[in-house]
This record gives sequence, C-alpha cells and structure tokens, in this order.
Amino acid sequence: MSLQISAQHVKELRLKTGAGMMACKKALQESEGNIEKAIENLRQKGLASANKKANRRTAEGVIESYIHAGSKIGVMVEVNCETDFVARRLEFQQLSRHIAMQIAACPNVKYVNVKQIPQMIIDKEKQIEAGKEDLINKPELIKDQIIEGRIIKRLNELSLLNQPFIKNPDISVQDLINENIALMGENIQVKRFIRFILGEGEENDTSNFAEEVQSMLKS
Repeated sequence: MSLQISAQHVKELRLKTGAGMMACKKALQESEGNIEKAIENLRQKGLASANKKANRRTAEGVIESYIHAGSKIGVMVEVNCETDFVARRLEFQQLSRHIAMQIAACPNVKYVNVKQIPQMIIDKEKQIEAGKEDLINKPELIKDQIIEGRIIKRLNELSLLNQPFIKNPDISVQDLINENIALMGENIQVKRFIRFILGEGEENDTSNFAEEVQSMLKS
C-alpha cells in the first residue's frame, strides 16, 4: 500500500526542486515522506534540475503532425528545444508525437498552459460558477473558496500541460516533458498547437477520440 502524502509536502518539495507534481509525490512515497531523501531521489533522476533550464532559449525543434485514424481529426504542434542535435533525437521526436496524440485525445484542451488563458475567459468562468444554484445560500467566504477551487479545476482542464498523460495517467504532460528535459539536458517547450476536426462547426460525435487514441498507443 502506497504511503499517503499530503498536498502540502508535495508543494514544498516542488518549490525546492521544480520537479513535476506527480514526480514529487512518487519521490516522497519512495522515501517514506523524507524530504531530503526525496530531493536526492529527484536529483539522481535529473528531475530536480528541469526548472533551472526553463528560461533557456529554445530556437530549434520540430513541428509535429498527427492525423487520427479515419482522417477526421488532425493536429499540428510546435515543440521547441535548444539545439538541432536534440531536435533530431528519436526521444525528442517520440515526445513530440506523444504530445500531438495527447492534443487529439483531449478535445477540451484549448491552451498550452494556464498562463495563456485570457483573463476574459477566467472572468467568464467565475461568473458562471458564481451563479450556480448550489452556492446561493453558502456563506460568502465558503462560496469564494468553492468558486476558486472550481476555477482552478476548470483552467487545468483547458491546459495541455496539466493533462494526465494518456499513456501513463500517473504523470502530467508537464511531468513527461520534465522527464525528457532530464534525459536530453535541454529546455523543452510546447510553443503552440492547432487542432482540425472534419466538418468543425457541424454536429459531430468526437466523444470516442480519446479512447481510440489510447487504444492505438497500446497496440
């Protein structure tokens, strides 16, 4: 049975190392909650240094494309790294492919990360949540806390980097990228993406795209 780790401990380790949330949680479980041992664990894996590379210039990379079976959905994504050498590595190309497939499998994702979400979208979501019937009789402080929690959840749903990785839901897409930063020793960033759906604007059933993509990944 896995040791239960509090969100506060995960946050503390993440602030100290810059590693992904799931990587921090796993390191704490493996170290039985010992912060120092967890830091050592992450350093050995190279994950504790990913945040140090976050501001390094990424002028190389690839534009990866993915066409879903049946040619009814297509994705183009720009994934950047620091050098052409890394851009040509098989691991980088596989990462870019997985990210493209992730976008195809997540029709609700609209932005690369939460920071890209326009304030007008955030304000609209807050307005919607504030008007929900289950909050009408709540005390103002409790109401604000509930709204804040729901907004965070909603923004994460819109963000690519916050999605559980379809091939391994125990980690996020950001965690996957951090693992590859550790592996290849360069900053890696998703710059932008676009999704095409055949007949977009018409009535289409896209609910099974995620299941189909996951099935293809397992084959």
